[in-house]
This record gives sequence, structure tokens and C-alpha cells, in this order.
Amino acid sequence: MSDSQPPARLPLEWIAASLRRERTRVGLSLSELAKRAGIAKSTLSQLEGGTGNPSVETLWALAVALGVPFSALVEPPAPSVQIIRAGQGPSVASEQANYVGTLLSSSPPGARRDIYRITAEPGAARVSEPHIPGSVEHLIVSSGRVKAGPKGEEAELGPGDYMAYRGDVPHSYEALAPGTAFVLVMQHI
Repeated sequence: MSDSQPPARLPLEWIAASLRRERTRVGLSLSELAKRAGIAKSTLSQLEGGTGNPSVETLWALAVALGVPFSALVEPPAPSVQIIRAGQGPSVASEQANYVGTLLSSSPPGARRDIYRITAEPGAARVSEPHIPGSVEHLIVSSGRVKAGPKGEEAELGPGDYMAYRGDVPHSYEALAPGTAFVLVMQHI
């Protein structure tokens, strides 16, 4: 881009969607938000409709009135669908068993859960020490067979089986068939 070219403008649909989302989140009418931001209701209506020509000052006033950072109104929208293909994603292998955990979704701010896809092969069990107090694990078998659960309460599970148990006590996972895979949701209360 040459120095004589103006900077690219943000797509108005980003701003419109962000304004509607944040105004709805705090439960304000168009009139009330416009009043709090010190702008005309017609200006706000145009912005939420994806038209208009918002200035930094207008967007800043709206952000303050909504109680959000300026960036919340101008950042690109988060994708509504996230796909991690099989065999991709950040993975960590166990040293004690043929066991690989792949993080599918980390806990977003305000929530306390993580989602993993686990692949395991028969052999040594993967023994886990207790997690933080209040942890609960949810396990859903995709393929193969697994013996899992808290020490002394392990159960054998097959494809489609679901199990929930305390994760704040010693527990283990042991593949009983080749090609075992399961989804593990770790919930931290």
C-alpha cells in the first residue's frame, strides 16, 4: 500500500454484529444505549444495520457505555464453527503408556473445562494423579474398548459408552483393544 492510500476500513458488518451482541448482552434498548453514549439513536440504528460511517470517537463512546473494551466492537468475529481434523491439534504423549492426549478446546474465560481426544493402545495403563479439588471427568468412547475410572471403581467401556467420575482422586485409563479412542472432558468446579 502506498502512503497516498487511505487505510483499509473495518467491515461494517463486524461492527454491526458486535454492537448488537453487546447491547443485547447488557439488556439495553437502542434509545438507552444512544443516550448513555451521547449519540443520536438514528446513528446507533444505522451502525447496527451495517450502514453509517462510525468514527473512533463514536465507537469509543459506545464501548464505554457498554462497559467493554474498544476492541470488542472492532475485532473480527470469532468463527462459529471450529474444526480440528483427526490427527491434528496440539498433542502430548504419555511416558508410561501408549497414550496421546490432543487438546480440542481449552476452557474459555469464565468457564472451567477442557476437551481432549485421547488415542490409546493396549499395554500399560495411564495412571493419573488427582487433579484440582472439584474436578470431574466425562469420558465418551469413540472406538475400541477402555477400562477407566477412579482407583478401585474402574469400568470397561465400549463405543458410545459414557462415564463421569471424580477427577480429584487417583484414576486411570487402559486401552483394552487396538485403536481405542475417546473424548475426555475435564470439568473444574
